[in-house]
Amino acid sequence: MIDTHIHADSRSVEDFREMYIAGIDTAITCSYYPYKIEHELILLNHLNRILELDTSRAKQHGLDLKVALGIHPTNSDINPEKIFENLYRWIDSNQIIAIGEIGLEDLTENELNIFKKQLDIADETNSKVIIHTPRKNKKEVLKEILNILPQHLDEKQAVIDHINPHVVSDAIDTDCMLGLTVQPQKMDKTEAISILDEYGFDRFVLNSDISNKPSDPISVPKTVRELQKQGYDKREIDKVSHKNALNFFNITPQH
Repeated sequence: MIDTHIHADSRSVEDFREMYIAGIDTAITCSYYPYKIEHELILLNHLNRILELDTSRAKQHGLDLKVALGIHPTNSDINPEKIFENLYRWIDSNQIIAIGEIGLEDLTENELNIFKKQLDIADETNSKVIIHTPRKNKKEVLKEILNILPQHLDEKQAVIDHINPHVVSDAIDTDCMLGLTVQPQKMDKTEAISILDEYGFDRFVLNSDISNKPSDPISVPKTVRELQKQGYDKREIDKVSHKNALNFFNITPQH
């Protein structure tokens, strides 16, 4: 199984061990600094910590941790140029598998400019992007994301994350991959399964988004097990448990 969106820097090694034991072979950790940043070097140090420390911590407990880095919209009140420079370097050296998570939160001018620039970097470097949608005003912000995205990047290079039953119909007709976040206070496994039941399994990936907020490290295995218990076709379940993510992010499967 693959958990396509976590924040490993916020979690303990006990969580990594539990995820691995529950059947998660690979997880993708994304950048998000949960406190106010007053200088870009603070964010750069944080991103380097994810690359160098968190991948090592996870590996010690069996979890293959892939990395997506970028400027989260809530971290957009900085001079972004140093981060942009490093994005090119990390992409060139194959240290990251996507730019993320990026996106919009409050629709500020800084957020919009940084989001567009990161999409342009993805287009220039043929990279994938993981796009955040917020808890509040999700429908309004998603509409703005879907307006901006195709002006800067092929939709097939993007996964739009934290999709829920209230907005899935707005995104389903795009060419984007869609992320279903099964997390306390966001969406439970029953709601995720209802989306898969209505729209099929081809366009979706699963994640827990474990972070500094209330989280369940094994929400992906719980959702997969529930699909199995309800008798869904194994080939369909395999798509959301790992195959869609393997194909989208070009991940070599673990054995």
